[in-house]
Amino acid sequence: MRIAIIGATGNVGTAILRRIKRAMAEGRDGIELVGISRRLPDQSREPYDGVTWHSIDVASGSARQKLAAALAGCDAVIHLAWLLQPNRDEDFMRRVNVNGTANALAAAADAGVKQFVCASSLGAYNPGPKDRPVDESWPARGIASSHYSRFKGEQEALLDSFERQHPEIKVARLRPGLIFQDDAGSSIGRYFLGRAIPKFFLNKVRPPLLPFPREFVFQAVHSDDIADAYWRVVDQGASGAFNIAADPVITPPLLGGFLGAKRVLHVPVALVRALVGAAWSLRLVAMDPGWVDMARSAPVMKTTRAREELGWVPARTSLEALQEVMDGLSEGDGVGGSPVLYGRRDPESAEPAPR
Repeated sequence: MRIAIIGATGNVGTAILRRIKRAMAEGRDGIELVGISRRLPDQSREPYDGVTWHSIDVASGSARQKLAAALAGCDAVIHLAWLLQPNRDEDFMRRVNVNGTANALAAAADAGVKQFVCASSLGAYNPGPKDRPVDESWPARGIASSHYSRFKGEQEALLDSFERQHPEIKVARLRPGLIFQDDAGSSIGRYFLGRAIPKFFLNKVRPPLLPFPREFVFQAVHSDDIADAYWRVVDQGASGAFNIAADPVITPPLLGGFLGAKRVLHVPVALVRALVGAAWSLRLVAMDPGWVDMARSAPVMKTTRAREELGWVPARTSLEALQEVMDGLSEGDGVGGSPVLYGRRDPESAEPAPR
């Protein structure tokens, strides 16, 4: 089996490389790995070694042709390439995220790939309930005021159209909750908190009072567990949509107890959005207010299909994944050799500042 991973140097791509290499070490023979990234990693370091690499910008005018050449002979492609920044330039982000997905789909058809597996998200869903989980049939066209959610909805529409046009190609899409690991701590800090917010104390402060909107109910999964789901989809030749999240669902009272707060104080979402919007406008944080809208409106997902059809069982709870990323944020963890997962102690790997 020849497997290509587009966006193979990020949080999930790196974890998928680790997972597939583990399968190979455990006796799964005949696997070849192709890595595609705009900027190449240090190929002397794990897990980027032993991979055939191609440097391709999925948004470029020549992306379709270059991707098709790189995908030649591949049985499956896992498409992960997605920008979270620069969120002040939504046109640029749409070219990469939406047009880049269209280029990857067209290239997969050109190359005769048998399976296309795409990284969708909980954020692709339309607004939904928090008090009961929804399955994969819930509408997935996004939340209009969030660029991330809106673009994920557009990506889902591309996948739907591709399925109709190419019934001979198996199409799968994974819709995970928040994806955490300690190695992604620094990159998550850059993408959401920004460089102005100090992070070394985040895992050391235990607030007696946690101000938090009651509407913010969310799900999380460890990077290694979502990587295991991707591997199972490819290994089993699965198709369709799969919700991916670990238990428990994280509610404000649960989060307060996890953080050591004695009390959770409900604050209005409108106030939080106004504060985030002001901080983003002043460039104090990297997260734009659309993320607040998504946190308020995204539904809680049911993960029965992945567990029953793929045999997927997360090895870590959502709280363990959350603890890892907090540790990584505090300690400045990263992955040496990755152009996007570099830690605070790896300045030589630093990517250019967002435009």
